[in-house]
Amino acid sequence: MSVMTYREALRETLREEMRRDDNVFLIGEEIGVFEGSYKITAGLLKEFGEKRVRDTPIAEEGFVGAAIGAAMLGLRPVVEIMTINFSLLALDQIVNHAAKIYGMFGGQTSVPMVIRTPGGGGQQLGATHSQNIELYYAFVPGLKVVAPSTPADARALLQAAIEDDDPVLFLENLSLYNTKGEVPEDLPPIQIGKAAVTRTGTDITLIGYSRMATVASEVAERCAGEGISVEVIDLRSLRPLDRDTIVASVRKTGCAVIGEDDWLTYGIGAEIAASISDGAFDYLDAPVRRVAMAEVPLPYAKPLEKLALPSAESLYTAVKETLAAVGKEISNA
Repeated sequence: MSVMTYREALRETLREEMRRDDNVFLIGEEIGVFEGSYKITAGLLKEFGEKRVRDTPIAEEGFVGAAIGAAMLGLRPVVEIMTINFSLLALDQIVNHAAKIYGMFGGQTSVPMVIRTPGGGGQQLGATHSQNIELYYAFVPGLKVVAPSTPADARALLQAAIEDDDPVLFLENLSLYNTKGEVPEDLPPIQIGKAAVTRTGTDITLIGYSRMATVASEVAERCAGEGISVEVIDLRSLRPLDRDTIVASVRKTGCAVIGEDDWLTYGIGAEIAASISDGAFDYLDAPVRRVAMAEVPLPYAKPLEKLALPSAESLYTAVKETLAAVGKEISNA
């Protein structure tokens, strides 16, 4: 068992997968000589050379398209897009080609590629560099979309994504890169599409992914000190979505609160709430609550940015109000 940061877990997994399979190569802006904007690829150019760690021009549509072609011919590219906001420049390649080639070609060729990209606010990067637009991709059949919240899950899910024969969008939140956690040496790949129940409970279900899964765990710990038993679900995968785990938990607890870093309207939480309504409506003791980002372009000013983002306090308040509605008061002890 090793303790490492989220950043280190990603780097070590890339290194291991490149050593394991010569078909795995990295491509993206400034990932070689500069070692990546967030230093995920530090040291990999020196170890594997320019053929397998390929710096590109600032042209997302071009290098994503090149990676799709390479994947169709049998290689396994791992694309780094500097921020998910810049993936919009490659939207046609991702949505109209990577996601559809297998189906349109009748299964004659697959696209085994990974697109790694960070997102999220809280870093004072401004509205166009701080978005969580994973919903755009989770909406599209043919893509798989994963969002690990811990170093261990980052390692296991990245391994699974690289070995998968379908295109996988691998979401990283900027605020998680320096977080630390235990990572087993022999950690097997995680099944894409399987959520994790990271804490069992009986009073209420708290659901999140990426950064908000870690916030949910913090809130659950706070509630435990106040006599409230919270079950926490880390989605880990947005497409496919593990509806069975969500529904089973809510059937047990009778209450649910969803935390997400994207906007409330049409967000990931809306899909989860609909899934709960479909599968656990008769078990609900209170309406499903959603906690999300304010419906604004994220402000640059730090105090305004902080107010716009969902927090542990806003999630805790939603839990408290939901439980109060069914007669389960938090003691605030």
